[in-house]
Amino acid sequence: MLPILGLLLAAHVQTVFVILMENADWRDVRGSSEAPYLNGVLLPMAAHAEKYFNPPGVHPSEPNYLWLEAGTDFGVHDDAEPSAHPIKSGQHLVALLGKAGISWKAYQEGIAPGECPVKSHGWYAAKHDPFVFFADVTRSKPFCAEHIRPLAELTADLEQGKAARYNFITPDLCNDMHGARGCRRHLLRNGDDWMAKSVPRILASRQYRAGGAIFITWDEGEAGDGPIGMLVISPFAKAGFSSDEHYTHSSFLRTVEEIFGVTPLLGDAAKAKDLSELFKEFP
Repeated sequence: MLPILGLLLAAHVQTVFVILMENADWRDVRGSSEAPYLNGVLLPMAAHAEKYFNPPGVHPSEPNYLWLEAGTDFGVHDDAEPSAHPIKSGQHLVALLGKAGISWKAYQEGIAPGECPVKSHGWYAAKHDPFVFFADVTRSKPFCAEHIRPLAELTADLEQGKAARYNFITPDLCNDMHGARGCRRHLLRNGDDWMAKSVPRILASRQYRAGGAIFITWDEGEAGDGPIGMLVISPFAKAGFSSDEHYTHSSFLRTVEEIFGVTPLLGDAAKAKDLSELFKEFP
């Protein structure tokens, strides 16, 4: 154990924060004047991949979110509401975490407390909330509402040390770098401004400083399969390191499963290379 800012740093990652942005190729984000916080602050402290892709041919958004959770798209090839694609399988990440006694929450911008948000409304898009497609999450509204929380609660949870060990964070349609009708036109800048407000709160938290890891990625490429960005910020990450290995969302899923020690490896994660080279210590 090593001391860090008055805390003890665990021997490996204890808490994972995942931030999902939308539809941007890495070549359009890296070095962009529209993303000064990501490029000027986050990238120098992060380890990142230059060749991270969404799975081959998997589009649009919805199947990529499902892939991040289960290593497969379950045959979904559209952005329909969860009611169109109910998934009964228990073979997905948060189900494995729950069985292992590992806490998880999905922080969704634009939902209300106590809501099980199975329908899109306002700037909240259910297609960007993979958990509400799974029957074992939505079968009980209290269970669903306990685990899928308004993003506005994250600040207080961080201050009180009540964030889960696995935290999946989704900005709303105006802040995810893809935009929607009615949002400001500067799509990358909207998302960068959102990160400039949100990420420092995580970095300052006790849970991050005692063994946290922040993964920042995008759901899919804008013009194809990518590459899209993948940044890892952690006391255990190789700050400033750049990888040229080929990775996909399956690599991310395998990495999280290995961090938390849950099995079986889900779907395509069983065949994927993990992101361990981005870390000084892993898992």
